Amino acid sequence: MKKLLAGVCLSAMVVFGGVQQASAEEPIPPFRCTPGETFYMNVMVSGVEYWFPVYEMMKQAAQQMGCKTVYTGTPEYDVNKQLASFEQILAKKPAGILLHPMNPDPFIEPINRAAEMGIPVVTFAADSPQSNRVSFITSDNYREGQYAADTIAKDMGGKGKYAVLENPGQDNHDRRVQAFIQRMKDKWPDMELVSRAASNTDAVKAYNALMSMAQGNPDLGAVFMPEATSALGAAQAAKELGGNIRVFNADVNAKILDMIKAGDVFGAVNPNQGVQGYMGMMLLYMASRKDQIDPMNDYARSGFNPMSVPFLDNGFSIVSKLNADDFYWDKYLQRRGTEGINE
Repeated sequence: MKKLLAGVCLSAMVVFGGVQQASAEEPIPPFRCTPGETFYMNVMVSGVEYWFPVYEMMKQAAQQMGCKTVYTGTPEYDVNKQLASFEQILAKKPAGILLHPMNPDPFIEPINRAAEMGIPVVTFAADSPQSNRVSFITSDNYREGQYAADTIAKDMGGKGKYAVLENPGQDNHDRRVQAFIQRMKDKWPDMELVSRAASNTDAVKAYNALMSMAQGNPDLGAVFMPEATSALGAAQAAKELGGNIRVFNADVNAKILDMIKAGDVFGAVNPNQGVQGYMGMMLLYMASRKDQIDPMNDYARSGFNPMSVPFLDNGFSIVSKLNADDFYWDKYLQRRGTEGINE
């Protein structure tokens, strides 16, 4: 037995010794950036709180690998201005770009040009699927809409009237609304869609729209919208109408969380933003080092980036009174001991 164990140990020493020797001869490159290597994040409406945890975790991943990051975007809801800000980044020849495109099609050519320049682009939360971006990371917008529908319908006993406020043209918002309505049709046939209106992420438009909807449907039981800004106006209208309309939206910020805790907003579905940023940075890093990746496929013949992850699901949460305290940006920063997006 002792001879057998000795033989096993000797074999292990030979094997591991061989591995160590091979590693010394051909060192594996570490997960580290070169000095000054910089990755950018680009968004539309840069002051929206949703982006902040995304960038915070992008920074964390970058810092762990010795990379630099820069947060950019445009303060206005204007696709042409976001395109201009994207062009400014390309001129600086960054290592990679984590992008939330306002609309899919206008970004096809700029993203493809970035790829030709050797600058990988990873999209998050909204996509440009016909472009040459290497990855898309988001929560499943269809599942978000389905869970929102289930949450509302269950609370209403599976029967009643509901309405939708929407933002036509923004890909992820459209997906949420489509999934929400389809889920109601498929699973909750006694839930009746009585009105739809475009609030276009405008609180005032949302307020006026819900007031008009309620006037035509006094027994309206719920309203869903795919983003947070419209919920601010809808919640105010619902409160003035007696508080019987369940306001449910996607995404949260401090005001929405306060309203959820106060009962003015029924609930929200919120993507795991930090995972978007952290995994987005990891995917960009690997895509920027395509020569280090050698999969068994035809990437060399066809010329595409071997680090191509078409879709990565970062998951989401349903936010209610029970867990709202876990989603405040300021409390998150205090826990992490950082100063936030301008750090």
